[in-house]
Amino acid sequence: MRDFIQFFLLCVECFFILYMVGYSSFLFLSVTVGSSELYAARRRNQLKNELGNDYYVPVSILVPAHNEEVTIESTVKSLLALDYKLYEIVVVDDGSTDNTAQVLKDAFHMWRIDRPIQRRVPCQAEEEVYETRAWKVPITLVRKKKGGKADALNMGINVANYPYFLCIDADSVLQHDSLEKIARPVLEDPTVVAVGGSVRPCNGAEIANGRVVRYRMPRKLLACMQVLEYDRSFLASRILFDRFNGNIIISGAFGLFLKSVVIAAGGYDKDTMGEDMELAVKLHVYCRESQRPYRIRYVTDAICWTQVPERLRDLCRQRKRWHIGLFQSMMKHRNILANPKYGAVSFISYFYFLFYELFSPYIEVFGVLTTLLAFAVELINVPFMILFFGIYVVYAAILSLTAFFARVHTVDLKLYLSDILKAVGLCVIEVTFLRFVMAWVRMTALIGYRKKKHTWGKIERQKIQIK
Repeated sequence: MRDFIQFFLLCVECFFILYMVGYSSFLFLSVTVGSSELYAARRRNQLKNELGNDYYVPVSILVPAHNEEVTIESTVKSLLALDYKLYEIVVVDDGSTDNTAQVLKDAFHMWRIDRPIQRRVPCQAEEEVYETRAWKVPITLVRKKKGGKADALNMGINVANYPYFLCIDADSVLQHDSLEKIARPVLEDPTVVAVGGSVRPCNGAEIANGRVVRYRMPRKLLACMQVLEYDRSFLASRILFDRFNGNIIISGAFGLFLKSVVIAAGGYDKDTMGEDMELAVKLHVYCRESQRPYRIRYVTDAICWTQVPERLRDLCRQRKRWHIGLFQSMMKHRNILANPKYGAVSFISYFYFLFYELFSPYIEVFGVLTTLLAFAVELINVPFMILFFGIYVVYAAILSLTAFFARVHTVDLKLYLSDILKAVGLCVIEVTFLRFVMAWVRMTALIGYRKKKHTWGKIERQKIQIK
């Protein structure tokens, strides 16, 4: 029996060596490429080597909202401060039970109108439509029966007047130049059908007219660790995947799409909790199947500031929802895996998200259990195990800090000494404690998930600090 356990642990050891070498190599390459791209983008901006501001594509900004009375006014005000000329704002109130609609009507002096809405993609029926043209751009509010976020976005597509639409969460704020920057790839390449931007936590930041006037790390430690996590995540895979048209995730908090292609592909899937990833994968499939030349881009300097959960319970709910959405999207489009028709999307992107995102919590928890088994039967080299774990923590912490400081420096944010010390101290906790807690949460996310597919995953909101 002992020989069998020893052989089993040897096989596990070989698997984990290959798994960790693959992951660490990919992460190192991603952060290196991402950092260099950030500095190149900053250099281009300093030299003004960009398209002039007189070139615009018309964009409809869609804001799906459900019980967002705390943040919705600040979000719309931030959209009115954008350095862009040709856009409209469409807010879709998806069956809110609070004063979301009333807050908007009072703040922006909106009046009710009779407007027929053509159903180009399926969604629940509208109840009321409000509008105002008293501001910089037209603002439309649609109240509808509750159908979930995907259904609200489909309604927004049906209401939108312009050929491109941008979706943004109701608890988010766009930087003043974000719309111009995320639209730039469309002007540079007519085959672009979707563009993703960067999402950064706004907890602790003060924003005035779309500009961050004071940046501090959040007071809550959990939010601080998410700042490091977001910077590493967006700097790592997305910039590298952009090099070979391999991005299969565009964050639901900030993404630009060509409306005609989205409609042709069927719009957002209302039966998927991760509607943002599912749409990006669906666009890959639709364009490949129809043999349409296309590009799905990622713009690192187009920034959306969003609230992140400050309570562990809310964070767990959010990550469960994300993991369920990942599972649904991967399973629905599993024919992509090892399919030459999809090229690098199949053999790199899908493989990465399958093994290093979807299966990773199970692999990590399995690794912990086998370590405990090896310790129980006295088949573990404790000093080597401690050294290996220490190297892993230091390596992950260095990459996290590299991503964090690269991002802060290239967007000209000034950090206080206390924030620097906080980032350095918390990066170790983030890659150890928080990572394993989230691994357990994601591993148990699929239990009973079918009952939650139309829920919004509500978390506690704080008023965004906008001046």
